[in-house]
Amino acid sequence: MSAPVVMITGAAGQLGAAVVQRFHDQGAQLVLLDRDAEQLKKHFGGLARTELLEADLLAREALGQRVHAVLGPAGRVDVLCHLAGGFHMGEPVHATPASAWDFMMNLNAASFINVAAAVVPRMQAQRAGRIVAVGAGAGLKGGAQMGAYSASKSALMRLVEAMSAELRDTGINVNCVLPSTLDTPANRAAMPDADPARWVAPAALAEVIAFLASDAARAIHGALVPVYGRV
Repeated sequence: MSAPVVMITGAAGQLGAAVVQRFHDQGAQLVLLDRDAEQLKKHFGGLARTELLEADLLAREALGQRVHAVLGPAGRVDVLCHLAGGFHMGEPVHATPASAWDFMMNLNAASFINVAAAVVPRMQAQRAGRIVAVGAGAGLKGGAQMGAYSASKSALMRLVEAMSAELRDTGINVNCVLPSTLDTPANRAAMPDADPARWVAPAALAEVIAFLASDAARAIHGALVPVYGRV
């Protein structure tokens, strides 16, 4: 049996590096997407069994064309790990600028729809596939100065639940992980007084993502899996 094809969005980030390493260690063929081509090349340019794809997840038609060019008309995608997303906070709801709202909803919700449009038809033709998205614990409940971010992650989580209901009878599992704060250099710099030992290590989150992408999770559909570290 050939190695599974795993597509990972947001691959050039800190979590992306951990997820890439996890699936590469398992022998997967990788298709890595990010809008930062230089970071993709820097981190993964010499990695075996790997295709690098510079892509804007907000440009649906161009994204579909790029995926088609890399995979061909009948190429498989066995696993989609949608890691791409972003964070914004600072304003109360009543003062949230339209630009911040649009940025969060596009980056955290519309991007998922766009990449799904490029990948799900292939999985339907295969009658098999695993999709794992990265939501957030903050998407379960609104927090002060985080309205746009919380709403956008909640929207992503609702899309995951809806897609799971739509696809589960075609052999496709769709699930979502909900991390708390990730232990990254950027978060350590932004919160120097916090205790990063209580946060989620990217490698630990990658293990949960890999589990949901595995056959061991074949009976799990539409789950929102909390990954909170030592809270």
